[in-house]
Amino acid sequence: MRILRFFFILLSIASAAQAQTSPEQISKKLTGARPGDIVLLEGFLTEKLPKISYHKTIQPGPQFIISDDPEYIRIPEAIALQEEVSPGAVRLYVYNVNGVTVPQKMPRKISAVIRNLGKEDMRIRMLKYSSQKPSTNYFQIGKQGLQDFFTSNEVNNLRVVKPGAVIAIDEKLEKQVVHYDELVHGFYEFVIDQPALISVLQTAPEKSGPKAFPAIDTLIPFSHVNAGRGVFPVSNYKITNRDTIDTQNGVCQLIVADGEDDPWITGTIGAEKQDAKNAGNYGVLYNTNLKWKSTNGKGLALITWNARSDNGQWCGGMGLTMALYDARMKKTVRQYPSSQLITKGKPEAILIEIFRPDPSKEIQEINFTYSPPGASCLPTPLILVPVDL
Repeated sequence: MRILRFFFILLSIASAAQAQTSPEQISKKLTGARPGDIVLLEGFLTEKLPKISYHKTIQPGPQFIISDDPEYIRIPEAIALQEEVSPGAVRLYVYNVNGVTVPQKMPRKISAVIRNLGKEDMRIRMLKYSSQKPSTNYFQIGKQGLQDFFTSNEVNNLRVVKPGAVIAIDEKLEKQVVHYDELVHGFYEFVIDQPALISVLQTAPEKSGPKAFPAIDTLIPFSHVNAGRGVFPVSNYKITNRDTIDTQNGVCQLIVADGEDDPWITGTIGAEKQDAKNAGNYGVLYNTNLKWKSTNGKGLALITWNARSDNGQWCGGMGLTMALYDARMKKTVRQYPSSQLITKGKPEAILIEIFRPDPSKEIQEINFTYSPPGASCLPTPLILVPVDL
């Protein structure tokens, strides 16, 4: 009996050893894949990988508003967010769902409107525009919404609003019907030259948002759940590593938007300026510059994975979009994974990019913009793996 037990122990040890992917196999798998591919790395992915120590500085950016509390708007005619903004740049992230079940499920319209609070005509100039058709495919909306935002460059998109007048921020949403459980995802950046009131509302499909706005007297109380809502003074971060990454030191990972090493941004809700937080830093841009060198001739593969796939039913999938910049700062925007909608969890890793050492430079740079992906669990570990080229 003892011999049999010992045999099974040896067998389990051998099986575990076979399940581990060797560094050579990892290198071969990653260099043989294309950016956006899912690569199976058995026994490799863990949250315990060494962390990159970094500086995080606030960059100048727009006033930032997020509407995700409530995420599910369950009242047929209601305002889900209402915030005053000052003249200047504004970033608005709308993430709301038609959740009406009483007296019955019904189609709705979810729209963002802006009212000119100034005494003169207000000019609103759209700079970045991302608007998705309402859908129950939250992962696809989150990925495509970020891609559209990263690639957007609005030109001559200027409207004039009379004092006291109200217009829809996104005229496309005015034409969309939102059925039960469908998500409305809008991501915008614009400039205004008068103080204004921004509201996200739900109403009947046949009503226009601006015309429905004055008659809606229900402002849904906030509950401090989901990502949150409110207006925030921080919208952009600059991330730089404290110590130069060296390929000879092995694997390391950059962790942002985890609520611990990188706390959630804070702001205020409503006219009473009650405390608010964005639990996820959704809509915040992390402009990242990592310095690295290769003293052993290896390159670096940047990968990620769904590290929190076992954290309940809402963490079973992850997809994201990033903007990467080459040595000449030419931008490439790519959805991850590109071969399928989401990654589920280990051993699945997504290859983001492979960086090759430049023999003419001792210190090199990796530049990208990351923003926490909507509908996905956080954090999104960004892992750098030395590879043979």
